[in-house]
Amino acid sequence: MDDAEPIADFATTLPLLFARVLDGKGGARPAGWEEVQHWRPHDDEPVLWLHLDRTAPGIREWLADRFDIPAPTIELLTSEATRPRAFHEGHALVATLRGINFNPGAEPEDMVSMQLWANGHVVLTLRRRQLQTPKLVRDALDNGRGPVDAGGLVTTITEHLIDRMSETIIELNAEIDGLDDEECELPASEVISAIAGIRRSCLALKRHMSPQHEALENIARDAPAWFERHDRRQIVETIDRLRRFLDDIDISKESALVLQDDMRARAAAQTQQTQYLLTIVAGIFLPLTFITGLLGINVGDIPLAEAGSHGFWIIVAICGGIFGVELLIARKLKWF
Repeated sequence: MDDAEPIADFATTLPLLFARVLDGKGGARPAGWEEVQHWRPHDDEPVLWLHLDRTAPGIREWLADRFDIPAPTIELLTSEATRPRAFHEGHALVATLRGINFNPGAEPEDMVSMQLWANGHVVLTLRRRQLQTPKLVRDALDNGRGPVDAGGLVTTITEHLIDRMSETIIELNAEIDGLDDEECELPASEVISAIAGIRRSCLALKRHMSPQHEALENIARDAPAWFERHDRRQIVETIDRLRRFLDDIDISKESALVLQDDMRARAAAQTQQTQYLLTIVAGIFLPLTFITGLLGINVGDIPLAEAGSHGFWIIVAICGGIFGVELLIARKLKWF
């Protein structure tokens, strides 16, 4: 599901994926590329949101000419640096955020980064790969249930980025529960391999999302003046939610570790049991093997060699007697 929206026949050459002009009442209308070039805020339409492809040719020059963004900030907004961070520069808020990659074929830990720049009237979001969060916020605006100002738009975007983590955590926990099911018929080696994959996913999510906690705290603590009190409060709630999700990831990781240790213990116990049974069998048949080997040597004076067919049955009887005595001894020693 793409987050792009055709702007014109030559849209593939433009950095613009879609644009929305907020009406200040929770709704928005689409804007074309030409309107974007000359848009100015007013009371009825106070905010312009542009979702851009940061890899498009000429985007750096356009950002500098259209919004007078400093060159170091433009470098950050269009670079491949994906570590989450946030700071304010004059009246503008600059941030790099991460979201779960829900594109087909992607792994949960394969994160997608999104750069953000906002000055209170214009909000820019820039991405390289498809990200579902901007589309969700855009659809809410199109249905009249979206944010009303720039601060609300920023907090709504961050909230959606964090909320979608819960889907991945639920899936990981469901996978752990499925592997822990007593009726799971997978071999222990496959279960251990699957658990190792879950642990890697948890570690990657924790490593990628922990810096985002610090970035959101920077937004709440050091946001520009246009970031209103209720926006700060919403960011704080998002931070608390992210902290809970990070704690859930730790719990999932520990659950996977406990299950992995349990499966390894089961596999080791099964191996030991098999080796124990093989040892008993080998111990029981060792005397019999010794007798048959001794009687099978090709030398003179072998006992019962002249007894004809009766000799074979005598040896069988002797071996059967020895086998019975060994079983009685093994049972008395509680070997099985």
